[in-house]
Amino acid sequence: MADRVLAVRGPRSLLRQIREVMAGGDAAQARLDQVVKIIARSMVAEVCSLYLRRASGDMELFATEGLKREAVHVTRMGPNEGLVGEIVRLGRPLNLTDAPEHPSFSYREETGEDPFHAFLGVPLLRGGRPIGALVVQNRTARVYAEDEVEDLQTIAMVLVEMVAGGELVGLAELKDVEIAPHKPERLIGARFADGLAFGVAVLHEQPVAPEKLLADDSALEETRLHRGLQLLREQIDEMMEGHHLVGQSFDVLETYRMFAHDRGWNRSLEDGVRSGLTAEAAVERVRSEHRARFAAARDPYLRERLHDFEDLADRLLRILAGQAPGARNLPDNAILIARNLGPADLLEYDRTKLKGLLLEEGSTVSHASIVARAFGIPCVGRLPGLRDRLSQGDPVIVDGETGEALLRPRADVIEAFQSRAAVRAQARAEFDRLKDTPAVTKDGVRITLLMNAGLEVDLDNLDMTGAEGIGLFRTEFQFMVAEQMPRLSAQTALYKRVLEAAGDRPVTFRTLDLGGDKVLPYLEAEREDNPALGWRAIRMGLDRPALLRLQLRAVISAAQGRELRVMFPLVSTVEEFRRARALCDQEIAWAARRGRAAPNPLRVGAMIEAPSLLFHLDALLPMTDFVSVGTNDLMQYLFAADRGNPRVSERYDPLSPPALRALQSICEACTATGTPASVCGELAGRPLEAFALIALGFDRLSMPPAGIGPVKRMVLSVDREAARRGLAPLLKGAGGSIRNEIETLARKLNVAL
Repeated sequence: MADRVLAVRGPRSLLRQIREVMAGGDAAQARLDQVVKIIARSMVAEVCSLYLRRASGDMELFATEGLKREAVHVTRMGPNEGLVGEIVRLGRPLNLTDAPEHPSFSYREETGEDPFHAFLGVPLLRGGRPIGALVVQNRTARVYAEDEVEDLQTIAMVLVEMVAGGELVGLAELKDVEIAPHKPERLIGARFADGLAFGVAVLHEQPVAPEKLLADDSALEETRLHRGLQLLREQIDEMMEGHHLVGQSFDVLETYRMFAHDRGWNRSLEDGVRSGLTAEAAVERVRSEHRARFAAARDPYLRERLHDFEDLADRLLRILAGQAPGARNLPDNAILIARNLGPADLLEYDRTKLKGLLLEEGSTVSHASIVARAFGIPCVGRLPGLRDRLSQGDPVIVDGETGEALLRPRADVIEAFQSRAAVRAQARAEFDRLKDTPAVTKDGVRITLLMNAGLEVDLDNLDMTGAEGIGLFRTEFQFMVAEQMPRLSAQTALYKRVLEAAGDRPVTFRTLDLGGDKVLPYLEAEREDNPALGWRAIRMGLDRPALLRLQLRAVISAAQGRELRVMFPLVSTVEEFRRARALCDQEIAWAARRGRAAPNPLRVGAMIEAPSLLFHLDALLPMTDFVSVGTNDLMQYLFAADRGNPRVSERYDPLSPPALRALQSICEACTATGTPASVCGELAGRPLEAFALIALGFDRLSMPPAGIGPVKRMVLSVDREAARRGLAPLLKGAGGSIRNEIETLARKLNVAL
């Protein structure tokens, strides 16, 4: 026990000594020199060296005890050079018995480190970004103990906060050290929702920065930590029980609950407070370590698990600070910054103040993206390291046109943005004027423009955009944000409100498209190796017919004698559609036996998303009343590239001969059989892609509300027959993407893009 007490007091005493030196009145360089001397003496090391990262990426020796003093501010390592570069690259400690034998060892004659073998280096992490390294060395070959590694990590965390906190004012060499992001940055990501926005950064679940790093009473801090962990678990349990489930999917909460009880995580936090840190500082240290690991992780599953740990840490920091869960105050021009969001997370923010959304991850078909498009909130995603590059309140531009994020933009960039925003406002005014104008091509072809929806708030967009109906209503959203399976009455009420809002305009209800990345909190599901190809959509409905029949019963009841359009998602075989339609017929018969009005007429369709149907349309189409092409899934299956995986989703272009020929074959087969066909994927909402679809022969397009104005303007400017003639030879090309060629054709035909 006495040994343990000494072990606890040692680091605390050392940290206090460092604090006193850094707060002293000596010159900044003299204070750094004293600090490395104190650390060397405390760690029984013959060398202690501090390296900081320059804006160029080089690591510069800023202070040393044991190496030659003349090397200070002279010795520099490139970003991937030497053992110091290895520490910064990996973002984790490096513990070696014989440093010169390591393949990354880089000898610098001016330092005089020839006789030193044992080596321990830890990164200086700020916001998960390595900004330097702290190194100790000894002549004899030895392995530094685990508690020594932990002590040096604690010291490094305190040092970096002191450096970043301005406690070395007066040290000229600090002027271009990369301590925290402050310069303008331009990040290139992916367009998730169109539009432009300028505002200030608001971090989703913003972590609370610890105001105090060193504990006055370790026992008290350990008690605070345990109480915070208990409250954390209670919060998660309450959400799991359904009290505040909106915005949190069940599988994430289940993972949270498991990790909240994780012994390794808890032990790391406890070790932090026992080493002399406050509970907040211990959480911050462990969180930074996980961030560094996250940055280096390649496996997507591992990255998700590390996300869970960091989110837990953020929530725990808020609890320790006494903040109520979910309490948020937004500025009037908020740009929300997050790694990713669930379908209901975005709904918890004030839409009148939320101007834009930036995500580190996500995809164009993620639920956050879909909701953002429905709300008209510009969104850019796939911006790795975004959160670490921003501070709360930083000015930010979201460019949903180019898929860029501009952090801390210069005045001239802001001025250029405002000019573009003014042009967009003029375009929106033009779209408003066109909303009641029929979408007819220059050669007289009527194009029906419909909108996609899934939330009740989407219904307002029907009148605002001039959409001619709802070509795709995603019914699963109601299920995903509910605490339990929606009852028949709740489903019927929602579908009735949708039909009433549409008036005499058609509405196509897609039955539940669950599974894959859409998991219900109350429906037990096994983890699948490849969920996109697994038990989802119509497969789930056919295997659990009671679930599908209940939904069909609700939508039939809601129709009350008016036209009803129902379509089944991800049909991959003709037999699947036959079975699904039979269930629909059973529900019609059930309603008739009870004297209830049948839909008039009832139209049942299939979504063409599986490539298998391309070779069986002759059997499928006579059985359907209509079909809808879901280009999002069809393209990912056609090219065997997961649309949610940024490594492969950009490897194909829907405007390429294989994709367009597949779409052409569907259109031609539907025309031959007289089967109405629409396109309801992302392609339909972008003017250039919609131009190609119209040239192929499609005359019904369903899209996000924001796409209707731009697509209608394009339709009014196009000659369909001329577009058809111009596209035909391009489809015979032997190359990859023909996007540029199609755009050239459109410009030649004076099409408004």
